[in-house]
Amino acid sequence: MPGNLLHVGATVMCSHGGQANPTVPNPRVMVSGNATILQTAPYTVAGCAMPPPTAGNGPCVTAQWVTGTVRVLSLGQPLVLNTSQSVCAPTGTPLIPSVVQPRVVAS
Repeated sequence: MPGNLLHVGATVMCSHGGQANPTVPNPRVMVSGNATILQTAPYTVAGCAMPPPTAGNGPCVTAQWVTGTVRVLSLGQPLVLNTSQSVCAPTGTPLIPSVVQPRVVAS
C-alpha cells in the first residue's frame, strides 16, 4: 500500500501517547533534509501511559516495523511508510505516525 516515507523528524507515537524514536537512521536516503528509516531499525518508546502489570501489560518500551516498502529499497532493505504496520513490546499495540513529510510517496 503506498504511503509517505517516514523520516527522523516525523512524529510517531505508541497507541498510549508515548513518543517513539528510531534508534538507527538511514543516511543514504534523505527526505525533507532528514534521514529515512529502514524497516529493520528498532524504535524506542518514552512516556507511554499504559500502566504496568497488574493494571495493564505496559508501558511500551520498544517497537518494530513489520511491513515496509516493496518497490523502493535502500541498502537492500525496505523503508518505512506512514501506512506500515508495527508492533510495540510488551503491549503488542501499533505505532501511529501522525506528522510525516508530504513530498515523497513510495509503495
